[in-house]
Amino acid sequence: MKLDANRHYINMTRDEVLHLAAEEKIRFISLWFTDVTGLVKSVLIPAAELENVLENGLHFDGSSIEGYARVAESDMVLIPDMRTFTVLPWNHDEHRTARLICSVHTPQGEPFIGDPRNILLRALRAAEDMGYIFKTGMELEFFLFRLDAAGKPILDMPQDYAGYFDMPDEASQRVRREMLATLSQMGIRVDSTHSEIGYGQHEIGFQYNHALVSADHVLTARVALKTVAQNNHLHCTFMPRPIASMAGSGMHTHQSLHDCHNGLNLFMDTGHEYGLSELARHFLAGQLAHARAMCAVLAPLVNSYKRLGTSFEAPVYVTWAHINRSALIRVPGTKPGKESHTRLELRCPDPASNPYLAKAVMLMAGLDGIRQKLQLPEALEETLLTRNRGRLRQVEVLPGSLGEALDALLEDEVVMNALGPFISERYLTAKRQEVDSYNRQVTQWELDSYLTRF
Repeated sequence: MKLDANRHYINMTRDEVLHLAAEEKIRFISLWFTDVTGLVKSVLIPAAELENVLENGLHFDGSSIEGYARVAESDMVLIPDMRTFTVLPWNHDEHRTARLICSVHTPQGEPFIGDPRNILLRALRAAEDMGYIFKTGMELEFFLFRLDAAGKPILDMPQDYAGYFDMPDEASQRVRREMLATLSQMGIRVDSTHSEIGYGQHEIGFQYNHALVSADHVLTARVALKTVAQNNHLHCTFMPRPIASMAGSGMHTHQSLHDCHNGLNLFMDTGHEYGLSELARHFLAGQLAHARAMCAVLAPLVNSYKRLGTSFEAPVYVTWAHINRSALIRVPGTKPGKESHTRLELRCPDPASNPYLAKAVMLMAGLDGIRQKLQLPEALEETLLTRNRGRLRQVEVLPGSLGEALDALLEDEVVMNALGPFISERYLTAKRQEVDSYNRQVTQWELDSYLTRF
């Protein structure tokens, strides 16, 4: 993947992609796309078919894809984004494989309204119509567990027992270096990586990028990190909270708007107390106003709500601050001369979210704040969990469950419109089924607590 100085994709022609494939001796091409929940789907083609697919797309049956079409409307076409061509580093030379991320279109050539990547592209065009480019950077957290003889993860055997920012053993560091090297080979630049609070828990910080590039990078990284782990007899999971006694995994997302013409950061205002421009303050207010509805997309699993509000530094109050890490949105400080790095850090997303839908709802919520000129409430800098309880009673809280988040989503016109009527309906249906299935379970905790008492 090639990027320009502003971290945008560089356009590539069909001939350039074909030349690269021949130069790299590629034998297979994996075409990636996602379902509504963000799971990667793929179709493998021999390299001999690449020219035809670049010219005409690849027809496939979408009737069985989560959130796609009914059987009567099942014909879909994968249209590769030629800018996303990259070699998969883990394949052997004789099976050398490249990857192209695709958008989904109808047979009539229209972008399919059920494709999450198209939903993000639509949101980005809305921002561009207002003169803005949306940029993001993520802190991706995950756990690594050892495997048993059957290849299943052992939850009480994490890869290492390092604590927050501790140096793990050399074997664990070797895996970490292999992960960074693999991401680099795929065109994904990383700021840093370190041990997180939980045993076997890691964080990788991605460099700032155009939001579409960032979303593609998250999608790619989740596949790459799982593959590297598997090749080292480990299991990598992006489940928000796999172990009750450990901190959960989040995906804090840094975000800012930039001028379409000159690339300048439009969130910066050195004369403001927090360094935020009026535009940034409206954008922040919009995200606070729609935070509860966004949670259904940003924290998309039943398990997500066993992280929010209960795990270390996971937010529960719909507030913003500069220093307070309990706030939903934080304004990180910038060094003198680095004011162009002004950004907002949204702390509720987790790594199980669909990166395309997540960025679409974040952007459209912020743009609604700009359009409506929403006023930003006062920052709450005190430690929210220990001080000023009376004041906190006036503060809105995030949903306490996926069911509650889905109720909030259904009532929020802006976030529903960001997803579009097709995806919003199917997303709500799929997630309601998930909640219903969970509620029907009888857990070990219930058996331990009630079976012999009643």
